Amino acid sequence: MSIATPAPRGRPLSDRRPNPASSFPNLAKAFLEVSAEARDQGLLKRAPWFYILVGAGLALAFLGVGAGFVLLGQTWWQLLIAAALGVLMTQISFITHEAAHRTIFSHGPRNDRLARLLAAGVVGISYSWWDSKHSRHHGNPNKVGKDPDIAMDTVSFIEADAAKTTGYRRWITQRQGWLFFPLLSLEGLNLHYQGLRHLMQRGPVRGRWLELSLITARFVVFLGILFWALPFGMAIAFLAVQLVVFGVYMGASFAPNHKGMPIIGADERLDFFSKQVRTSRNIKGGWWATWLFGGLNYQVEHHLFPNMARPNLARARKIVRAKCAELDVPYTETSLGRTYAIVIEYLNRVGLAARDPFECPMTATLRRG
Repeated sequence: MSIATPAPRGRPLSDRRPNPASSFPNLAKAFLEVSAEARDQGLLKRAPWFYILVGAGLALAFLGVGAGFVLLGQTWWQLLIAAALGVLMTQISFITHEAAHRTIFSHGPRNDRLARLLAAGVVGISYSWWDSKHSRHHGNPNKVGKDPDIAMDTVSFIEADAAKTTGYRRWITQRQGWLFFPLLSLEGLNLHYQGLRHLMQRGPVRGRWLELSLITARFVVFLGILFWALPFGMAIAFLAVQLVVFGVYMGASFAPNHKGMPIIGADERLDFFSKQVRTSRNIKGGWWATWLFGGLNYQVEHHLFPNMARPNLARARKIVRAKCAELDVPYTETSLGRTYAIVIEYLNRVGLAARDPFECPMTATLRRG
């Protein structure tokens, strides 16, 4: 559901009729107005007790998974423990994401230390790599040449990139919408690989040796316990299930936020409020959606107030929706199932650019003759 009719998805904003010039001053000050209202309602304050309770809950869940691992012993039921561990790793990643946005502590360096410890020491990925990438995304969501989340990769998010693909990547791109969720099964491995690649590159890397030490210690302990307690084949299966669940859960949590929303051309300029709202999508749902997605279901509000604590996003939504209705700015919010359908449809539409142009069979026969 949207307050205003959403603009066509996945197309440059320059392809659409711009707002009247007279509306620009209102749009330019829209963010200042919603920020002031959020501040007046106390929504920009930290929520320490919420994060203490969430942290305690996750710690208990890890203890439960550990107890289950010990009690089950050498049995294929361990794959259920592996799946639970993949879910917990994703939930830890949500807390890491919030710490990186200075949401948990009022002191910035404390947030950084917590985020680095959780990312590298618990999840096993590079915090410095992810933080740099995610910061660029927040500054220019869905902007060509600026947002690394829509840069050319195994999956293409822009027609021009899809048309450049060759070989096996071209085959994947042609079917990328239908292959999206199967490909997410490899996202866990990809996150580990990209982080290590970043840490091993030449040149200065913030926190390189600390993160390498944390990641190494994490894998030594984790893999050591795994291969000591379980037969080799069972340990490999446990590791595979954990990585697959982690990758699918992570990808399925972050992909709905912007994929299929308007693309901003490289030369286009938008005010902050319009840029963040138009390119973001919320997911309908109450507490269950907030828990499932770590607050990312309020993507519009998260992009406007990246350091807002998770419990306050629902109240901020009311403020933002009202402002969007006042200024006729599209505010997109859909059900979970519809969101994934939009993403798949969008990726398939982009993938059409990788297909060979239609050629009449009779023309082809005459040409060969």
